[in-house]
Amino acid sequence: MDTLIDRLQKNNIQPSFQRIKILEILDKKREHMNVNLIYEEVSKEIPTISKTTIYNSLKTFVEKGIIQCLTIVPEEIRYDFETAPHHHLLCKRCGRIFDVSVSCIYAETKEIEGHAIEEVHGYFKGVCKECLSLERDQNNKIGR
Repeated sequence: MDTLIDRLQKNNIQPSFQRIKILEILDKKREHMNVNLIYEEVSKEIPTISKTTIYNSLKTFVEKGIIQCLTIVPEEIRYDFETAPHHHLLCKRCGRIFDVSVSCIYAETKEIEGHAIEEVHGYFKGVCKECLSLERDQNNKIGR
């Protein structure tokens, strides 16, 4: 909890109870949640919280670089606690988003042909290993 408060204070954000809880859920879950899922989780502990508070807090966090937003699909924004450059995989079956370790020379050098790179976003779309495993299990049951 203290590191979350420190993270907010270092970025000149007043560490309110609501902001701390929102950040805590993003840190604990690490599931690339959307606003509705974040609201659902936070409202379990703070039933009076509004979606407006969630939206405003997330907007502030993104502006200050405390979290990042992902727009892998245009209909939905997801939020990521991890701000270091990394790539993501969207499972087209279950809809979950996973961090994936992929080396990217541009993320490391921060430069392409003399242009300064400030952000790198890499998205892959496919089927996650859990969905593939379920599919194999179902096929094995049918095949018997």
